[in-house]
Amino acid sequence: MPTTKTAITGIRTVSIPVSDQDAALHFYVETLGFTKLRDHPTPSGGRWIELGPGTDDVIVTLEPAAPSTSRGAIGIRFTTDDAVAAHAELRAAGVDTDEILRWPGVPPMFAFRDPDGNAFSITELGLEAPVHRM
Repeated sequence: MPTTKTAITGIRTVSIPVSDQDAALHFYVETLGFTKLRDHPTPSGGRWIELGPGTDDVIVTLEPAAPSTSRGAIGIRFTTDDAVAAHAELRAAGVDTDEILRWPGVPPMFAFRDPDGNAFSITELGLEAPVHRM
């Protein structure tokens, strides 16, 4: 089977559908501590909002979405150095969080939801299980 090379070298942004960009911006910056990187008007009358969760590796954009768009797991796993402390901090801020999962061989992690119902996970770094190749 021939090997195909691709020009894709990484992921620049991850878009999160939101019903109210101002409310979402407040949640991600004030509650989660993200840094606002860009907030510019678009020709269509909307806004292009980029946020950073504390590193330059990942940029999150807040994309306007229709209110009827179903929400759920977005598939984004943020990282933390201390899942227990992050969980307590988000709960204290009133964020909708699940209990911390503590599965054998897997780092502690938990899910949380933003005001639009988008679900994310936070995984503790440094406790990764070894990868077993078959």
